Amino acid sequence: MSFDIEKVFSDLDQLTSTIEETENEPYLESLIFALRAIQTEEALDLPDKKTADSLASLKESFYSEDTTSESIRKVIQLALIKGMKGSTQHQHVVTPDSVAMFMGYFIQKLMPETKQLRLFDPASGAANLLTAVINQVEADVTGYGSEIDPTLIQLAVESANLQEVEIEYFHQDSLTPLLLEPVDAIVADLPVGYYPNDEQAAKFELNADEGHAYAHHLFIEQSMMYTKEAGYLLFVIPNFLFTSDQSDKLQKYLHNHAHILALLQLPLSMFSSEQHAKSILVLQKHGKDTKPPKQTLMAQLPSFRDVNKTHNILQKIDDWFKSEKRE
Repeated sequence: MSFDIEKVFSDLDQLTSTIEETENEPYLESLIFALRAIQTEEALDLPDKKTADSLASLKESFYSEDTTSESIRKVIQLALIKGMKGSTQHQHVVTPDSVAMFMGYFIQKLMPETKQLRLFDPASGAANLLTAVINQVEADVTGYGSEIDPTLIQLAVESANLQEVEIEYFHQDSLTPLLLEPVDAIVADLPVGYYPNDEQAAKFELNADEGHAYAHHLFIEQSMMYTKEAGYLLFVIPNFLFTSDQSDKLQKYLHNHAHILALLQLPLSMFSSEQHAKSILVLQKHGKDTKPPKQTLMAQLPSFRDVNKTHNILQKIDDWFKSEKRE
C-alpha cells in the first residue's frame, strides 16, 4: 500500500477535528491526543464509524513497512500548519520545508564524512525543523530539542515517536542552563523579540545595556555555548539582525567567537511583508584549526518553485564549497 500524504492527512485531520469537537479542546491539543491514539491500543470514545475508520487507517498507514519517517513528518506538518493558523500565540509557527531542506543540505556539505552527529535545536517548537534535518542528513543523528511551550513539546515528542527518530527534549526556558554536553551542530529558527527575564539576561554577554535584551541575540550566544569547538550553527534570522539597535554588540560577539560562512536571503515571496523577511545564517564556532572563509557566501535564494534558478543557486553553493576546500 503506497503512502498517500493527502489521504493520510485527511484521516489525521478527521480524527483530530472529532477530538476537538467532542473534548472541546483546541486543534493542536487535540492533535496530541490523535497522535497518541495512533501509537496505543487505548480505546477512544469516537462518535461515528467514519472517525473510527480514520484511526484504523492511520495505524495501518503509519506502521506500514514502506512508510518513511519523512512521510510521517510531512503529514504531521500539514496538521501543525492547520492548527497554527488558528493560534493566537506568535511562537506557534512552522518553519517551511524549503528552509529545512537548505539547512540539511548545508550540514551535509559541511560535514560529509561525519558518521555520528549530535544535533540540537534550542527553539525546537514541535520539532518540524529538527526532524526534517535529521531525516535528510546521512549521518546517524542523535537529536536534542529545547522548548518551553507545553503544547509544542508534547507534539514534538509524539511526532518523534511516530517517526522513530531519536531525540531528547528539554521542557524549559532555553536560555537557562541545560543538562547538555556541547553538540556538533545547531539548527534553529530563532524566536524574534524581547526576552522578559532581565535577571537571566544579565548573565549573557549580549544582554542589553538598557531595557530588555533581544531573545534572538541571546539564543545565538546560548547556542554558541552548547556547540563544540569548530562546530556549526545554522540559524533562520530576521533580515534586520545586523542593522537593528544592539547589533554592534552582536557583530563584535560573532567576530570573537565564530566565522560567518554564509548568509542566504530567503525569497521575499515566503513572507507577508519585507519587515518579516528572513535569511539563513551559517556560522562555524572558532576552533584550534578553523579559519574564516576566503569569501563569505552571500546569495539571494530564488523562489523554490523555480526549478532552474534553484538548480543554479545549488551550483553556486557547490562552487563555493570547492573554492573554499570545505568538502
